[in-house]
Amino acid sequence: MIIRLIEYHKKRFLPLLLEADEQENMIERYLERGELFVAFDEKDEAAAAAVVTKEDDGLYELKNIAVAPELRRQGLGRDMIAFLLNRYRGKGMLQVGTGESEATLGFYNACGFTFSHVEKDFFTKNYDHPIVEDGKVLRDMIYLRQHLPD
Repeated sequence: MIIRLIEYHKKRFLPLLLEADEQENMIERYLERGELFVAFDEKDEAAAAAVVTKEDDGLYELKNIAVAPELRRQGLGRDMIAFLLNRYRGKGMLQVGTGESEATLGFYNACGFTFSHVEKDFFTKNYDHPIVEDGKVLRDMIYLRQHLPD
């Protein structure tokens, strides 16, 4: 796998990004202002993608991380997180917001993220339809953070 920073024509990766954030106008809020990283397989096809934004001095946010459906559960998500932690090393804090899914929270905890705070009713206020994950309708955004050591 090779991970590249994509600076132009970012929307060509929209189908992959929609795997993690299913409403296009939500992705449009952060895609152009964020850094888009795409992992390519040996056939030079997009296998995984992540978008990171700078929210404040010393605070970066992982807005989207997606793995192609046929490549899930093979460690690509963890590899992308490891890449990002290294890329932003020494720059403060990396946070991620996610729904109340045990599987997703478990993934981020296993990657070293810890609970930070909750934004009540985020999904119901910001999405035009119910967002369902693991059979549960999501309401609150759970934020987790990880310090980015030098």
